Amino acid sequence: MRAAYCTEYGAPDKLSVVELDDPEPGPGQVAVRIHAASVNFPDVLMVADQYQVPLSLPFIPGSEFAGEVCAIGPGVSDLKVGAPVAGSAMGGAFAEQVVVPADSLREVPEGLDMVQAAAFHVAYGTAYHSLVTIGGGVAGEWVTVLGAAGGVGSATVDVATRLGMRVIAAASSPDRLAVARDLGAVAGIDYSREDLKTRLRELSDGGVHLVIDPVGGDYSEAALRALRHGGRFVTVGYADGEIPRVPLNLVLLKDATVRGFEIRLLRRDNPEAVAAATRALSAMVRDGMHPHVSAVHPLADVAEALTAVAQRRTTGKVVLDMIGH
Repeated sequence: MRAAYCTEYGAPDKLSVVELDDPEPGPGQVAVRIHAASVNFPDVLMVADQYQVPLSLPFIPGSEFAGEVCAIGPGVSDLKVGAPVAGSAMGGAFAEQVVVPADSLREVPEGLDMVQAAAFHVAYGTAYHSLVTIGGGVAGEWVTVLGAAGGVGSATVDVATRLGMRVIAAASSPDRLAVARDLGAVAGIDYSREDLKTRLRELSDGGVHLVIDPVGGDYSEAALRALRHGGRFVTVGYADGEIPRVPLNLVLLKDATVRGFEIRLLRRDNPEAVAAATRALSAMVRDGMHPHVSAVHPLADVAEALTAVAQRRTTGKVVLDMIGH
């Protein structure tokens, strides 16, 4: 099989596409012939050895994929060869095949093709859990989404709008704000030119109820300052590259709740919430929701795709197509 291979940590251009042996599933495992793999910001961090859970060299990067079952290991009885599936893993998705535990796979939601399915579960699962499971968001509340045109940001705008929340999108350019407005945001803030805290307070009648922050950096504190009394702040990631240090007196004075979201811990500690999110998101897909995919690349262009995501030059999701190229 062909695979992107990381033999030294660093920038995406350190990756090479090589031929490797097809993987064989062991007990409880399944081999998947990958049709499409999504490029996520944590993939950039893993290649650079900056992710919180490091991968040992050498490794195949890639954490989210969709395809069809091509081999089944001993002890697996609920999947058949040829079944369409989607899944995620700590690595291995930027390849023509991957082996994963059978229980880590999900059905491809009806209404999504393979490219859309590869771009769906991580971003939209993160969006739903950040908004609802962790953030406690309800219809009618003011929600601000930082990095609102990125993979997680655009999914969060989409889900929040469909749940009846009033979204104020924050992004770095008018073009990126236009993406968020197309997904349902009622207002937008260009935080490269506007004061985020002031504009959030103006647009939300005195303060937002909920902040979803996949960006970090300087914008986190400004958004926290724009919370109304009793508001909630959910930290999801740090695409800005800087982990913010928030003055705790702001949390005290606002009676605010600050929580973090990490999908691996949620799957371990609250499987009921994961199942509830899957049902809710599947219903939204049946109603016409699908991820915004802005670019599709062949596996040979994996370095280019990762670089574009790292430099935040993309909107929505970027996907590697293993079949059509």
